[in-house]
Amino acid sequence: MTPDKVREDISLYRAYFVEHDIEEIEYHHEQIVYSPQDTLGHCHGMLDKMLDFIQEGRVEKTFRWLGFIQGCLWAEGVYTIAELQDHNRPD
Repeated sequence: MTPDKVREDISLYRAYFVEHDIEEIEYHHEQIVYSPQDTLGHCHGMLDKMLDFIQEGRVEKTFRWLGFIQGCLWAEGVYTIAELQDHNRPD
């Protein structure tokens, strides 16, 4: 997966969050999130940081965060696993 493809996924997920009025939320690593809205809000808040990671060449961390976000999107019923796999495929 290329950095440009990750940027495409970030744009896709950001558009979903904005369209559904999901605000960015930052949680500390020791906090537990109890609502789907908060889970997705935390994912929304991760997107800009991922762009920074790409710029810094921190590809492994970017991929871990992308996997986390995609897992949350699946768990909250936003996308199927097949759809998420398609998001990661080359164009």
